[in-house]
Formats: sequence, structure tokens, C-alpha cells
Amino acid sequence: MRVAVCQLNSREDRAHNLAAARDLLERAAAGGAKLAILPEYVDFLGHSADAPRPEPVDGEFAAFFAKAAGELGLWVHAGSFHEKGPDAGRTFNTSLLFTPDGTLAATYRKIHLYDVEIAGRISYQESRTVAPGTDPVVADVDGVPLGLTICYDLRFPELYRALAIAGARILVVPAAFMLHTGRDHWEVLLRARAIENQCFVLAAGQIGDHEPRRTCFGRSMIIDPWGTVLAQAPDTVGVTFADLDLDRLETIRTELPSLANRRMETFPLR
Repeated sequence: MRVAVCQLNSREDRAHNLAAARDLLERAAAGGAKLAILPEYVDFLGHSADAPRPEPVDGEFAAFFAKAAGELGLWVHAGSFHEKGPDAGRTFNTSLLFTPDGTLAATYRKIHLYDVEIAGRISYQESRTVAPGTDPVVADVDGVPLGLTICYDLRFPELYRALAIAGARILVVPAAFMLHTGRDHWEVLLRARAIENQCFVLAAGQIGDHEPRRTCFGRSMIIDPWGTVLAQAPDTVGVTFADLDLDRLETIRTELPSLANRRMETFPLR
């Protein structure tokens, strides 16, 4: 399966962001990809006061990417967007997956929210404006189970293990990973999730400066179940490709059956 991760620098101009995303999807399709992944908050990264009005799952955002998927004949993972939430003060951070005919195949709401205080560097409380999702999601992409996650989820291995146990062969991570953590943790965590769950990992990141005073790390990656980085994006907007050898995944799981050998769920805490 040929796949593509699309790296963007989304800012406060939503129309420009969507046009840039469409261009990268066109490049992904032209390069032979069957599945393309976009980053977290693909349509807007900026001051919360200027954010677009939250939409339902069948709103304008969904219509835009459904049309792109259908016109390009491409599986499109549309990063994430601000979905209308459970109350007036909070949205969901939501991923949508579309089939090559433009049908909505899966919806995932980010479970783990980025509430962080780093003295002198950053104060960010995602939970003030975003409600957490509750349900892990595995979707079928032409017979290949795809596990959906978003950005900060990456630090919670129990979610990825649940997706692997549910059958995932590919794990998707759209992200806006910040520079100061990304340079030390991004690759290490992505490779760990691939190795421990014996899955391919597709990670599409935002790159560069964004308002308010935020810099994203980029370095979008495609990693195999052995933890080998098959492809890594340079530090610019663009599309990065790799061919996934799904037979190799099954060989790795057969020769090193760590998923089959797991026992911890048989040991209740006392």
C-alpha cells in the first residue's frame, strides 16, 4: 500500500489552509498514494478568538474533504478540525476519514487533551476549550485496519495497545507537535508505538510558526513495525511517500510474537 503524509503550515487564513491541503492531496494522488494523511487542525491554527465556528461532522469542513477524496479517488484522513462539542464552551478535536468515493468512513474524537505548564516556555490548557472523546476507533481501509489517534494521544501507550488488540495494522497520528518537545520526543515516541504494537505508524505534522507564538516541529514520518523510519519529511511544507509491505508486518508478528505473548491483563492490581 502506497501512503503519503502531508506536512502543512496552517495559520489563521482558513481558505488558504484548505487550498494548501487540497494541493498536497493532489500531489499525493499524483504520486500514486492510496491513502493520504493531513495534520491536526489542518484548517486553522491561531488565536482561539479567531477560530472558525465549530461545525457538525457533516458541515463545510467535511464536505470539502469528501469532495477532494471523491474527485481524487483517494482515501483521505483529514487531519482534525473543531467539531461542535457537548456545550457552548467546548469543541471536540475530531478526525474524519473519507473513502475514495467521498463517503465518511470513520470519525475519531481526540481522547487525551494537552494540559501543560512549562515554566518560561508554555502554558496550554486544551481542556478549557476542548472536550475529550471517549472511544478508540479502528477503521477498515481496503481490508487493512487503521487505528486513529491525534497528537497528544501519542504519549499514552495504552490507547495504541488497545488499537493493536482490536486489529490495527496501521496507526495514524495527525499532529501539531511543538518544537521544544518534538525535537526530543517525537521520533522516539513514534518508533516506540510502532515497535511495541508491531504496526506501521503514519504521522503527519504541522511545521513552522503559528499564532499565538507557537512553533511546530514537523518532521512527518512513516515508520514500519520494526521501528525503522521508512520516510521523513524535510523541514518544509510538502508530501512524503512510502510503500507499506503488509506481508513484512505479518512476518514480524510471527517471528517476534510479542503481541501474542502479552500477559499483563491477566495480573490484576492489588
